[in-house]
Amino acid sequence: MTAPIYQFERRYTGPIEAVIMDWAGTTVDFGSMAPIRAFQRLFADEGVPISEAEARGPMGTEKREHIRQLCAHPRIQDTWKDVKGALPTKADIDRMYDDFVPLQIDAIAQTAELIPGLTEALDWMRANDIRIGANTGYAGSMIEGLLARAAEQGYTPDSNVCATEVPKGRPYPYMSLKNAMDLGVQHLCACVKIDDTLTGIEEGLNAGMWTIGVAVSGNEVGMSLEAWQALNPEEQALRRTAAYQRMIGSGAHYVIDSIADVIPCLEEIAARLAMGEKP
Repeated sequence: MTAPIYQFERRYTGPIEAVIMDWAGTTVDFGSMAPIRAFQRLFADEGVPISEAEARGPMGTEKREHIRQLCAHPRIQDTWKDVKGALPTKADIDRMYDDFVPLQIDAIAQTAELIPGLTEALDWMRANDIRIGANTGYAGSMIEGLLARAAEQGYTPDSNVCATEVPKGRPYPYMSLKNAMDLGVQHLCACVKIDDTLTGIEEGLNAGMWTIGVAVSGNEVGMSLEAWQALNPEEQALRRTAAYQRMIGSGAHYVIDSIADVIPCLEEIAARLAMGEKP
């Protein structure tokens, strides 16, 4: 009689080990307004104004790469050539990045308020022994003031990683992987990446983590809290639905309005991990 052939699969059934969150639009700066203000001012100073929609296109990427992608945008290239007589060069991008840094630092200082609900989410994570990481497309030189301002409001992540600290920024997984190493994580499948940009969700997926997309408070809706609250319910519903569809299309495991809604998702992920599920 032939012996039966079995295949066994190793399954993690432990708790969530770490949550890694983006900054602007996810934990601070409702609407992710700071980068947009800086990019629009940067290009306006060049005599090539850009729209908010254009500025938001590459959101989530490292900021020099963001400028490069904007300079490769067909409409922006055409206007640049009309104004300057030639297409933007690498030297232009390098110069603009140097000009961008102080603009971004100034914008961050004006938009560093914690997004409502973050404090309660942090309390829940701490109560469940979850390590907390943060990462961002900002450079280290841009974020010192933000870290200090967030700490004043009670938010100090256990690990913070900037895009300039790794070989490549989003959508590559390197920032989240460095967070995981800094936090002493053993199982990537027990990590959750929370982000308001599509490229940030892709980063988490590429790192083998659970992902939660933030649809309303971040880049996809792209409105300050005051502007969002001023909309009528019908307009809010239209914008929310469109943002949710884009987030779902990016592959996010869960989509929420803002960090205020994250705890039930984390509870469900914890339950799914306990049953041996993987991202």
